[in-house]
Amino acid sequence: MVLNTVHNPWYISEMHILLRLLLALLLGGLVGFEREQSNHAAGLRTNILVCLGSCLLMLLSMYGFSAFVDEPNVRVDPARLAAAVITGIGFLGAGTILFTGKSITGLTTAASLWVVSAIGLAVGAGFYFASATATIMVLVTLWAFNKLEKRYISTKRAHLLKIKADDLSQALLDINGLLTEHKIVIRKILLEECEGEGEGEGDQIMLQVYITLPKSEALLMLLDKIKHLEGVRWVSSE
Repeated sequence: MVLNTVHNPWYISEMHILLRLLLALLLGGLVGFEREQSNHAAGLRTNILVCLGSCLLMLLSMYGFSAFVDEPNVRVDPARLAAAVITGIGFLGAGTILFTGKSITGLTTAASLWVVSAIGLAVGAGFYFASATATIMVLVTLWAFNKLEKRYISTKRAHLLKIKADDLSQALLDINGLLTEHKIVIRKILLEECEGEGEGEGDQIMLQVYITLPKSEALLMLLDKIKHLEGVRWVSSE
């Protein structure tokens, strides 16, 4: 009877349940710690909860309905809840993606949540080697590849310049000439007319210029040059 219980694929001991939940907590915590160190929205606790919840649902999917295995009209599908987890985690990941008007952020955090949920499912299914190896690979990707990307790949940065000026035609010509001289790509320009701040001042314009700034170009130096252009009242950057 004991042998039948041990070799029963629908049975898992409480000790093994505890082991898998603790391992999910540990692996999710490692990824979450890296995200927390980088000040991302989904940090330590979020990643732990995602991994732990995924592991619990995988355990439930595999062993929670073992009492109904011998029923003639019941089909037990251990992968059904796992598929629902993968689909559902997309909604949580979507909440970390932000569109700021000039760039999209949070894609890596959303992807890390998705991978952490997969790690939790793998731990719940008993794939210890695969889940541990995947965690190491995720940490290498998030930390080491991030350093590599910042140094060799991410050579350009997006910025929004807000410029208030007097003369429309002259301001556009001067700003365009300055940006072209510094090899700065203009992605989009928004123009808005506004009233002068002081008495006797004519109408002014507000320019919102979305640019791609080369990594070697100093933003403060560029703002100072724009500020000293004729007719420019003030300039700011986001």
